[in-house]
Amino acid sequence: MNKIIKMFYDIETTGVNVRRHSIHQIAGYIEIDGAIVEEFNIKSQPHPKCEYDPIALKTCKVTEEQLKGYQPMKEAHRELINILDKYVDRYDKTQKMFQVGFNNRAFGDVFLRAWFEQCGDRFYTSWFWSDSLDVMVLASEYLINRRSQMPSFKLKRVAKELGIKVDETKLHDAFYDVFLTREIYMIATGLEIEV
Repeated sequence: MNKIIKMFYDIETTGVNVRRHSIHQIAGYIEIDGAIVEEFNIKSQPHPKCEYDPIALKTCKVTEEQLKGYQPMKEAHRELINILDKYVDRYDKTQKMFQVGFNNRAFGDVFLRAWFEQCGDRFYTSWFWSDSLDVMVLASEYLINRRSQMPSFKLKRVAKELGIKVDETKLHDAFYDVFLTREIYMIATGLEIEV
């Protein structure tokens, strides 16, 4: 039986429109059969033609100047590929990893695929199964009887509902947000018990 490989990940972007905005941070964990084998936190210059939404920058506590000081996109892409390459043979169609994120099906996966293409890489699907795991959806099922009492279903709110301690000063940093995402995943899938 093949190993189950997951890439828990979160991204930060210059805005919410994939056609106008760009990734500037990708962070996560590579997990094999339930054990974390690698962590990563990659900072990338946004696409040179992207727009910068002031609200997005304020939310992430970064400036346009700071983002332009990050490593070039293609170098950041190479850094991520070097990590993926350790765990998946991109030429073996039976060996891929699951992407796992919070609202990743509608947001993260879309931005990450576009980022690959902007870096000249058309082989995104060589690494990942098409059926990614969205922790927001898993948590929705887990919290179905409490949902009407929750004012929102954002990452912070879901984590707090599950008894996960949230440091609000660290929110909207991809490395912290993916930590919360994995904690929610562990509870929503029954791998850990809610506190």
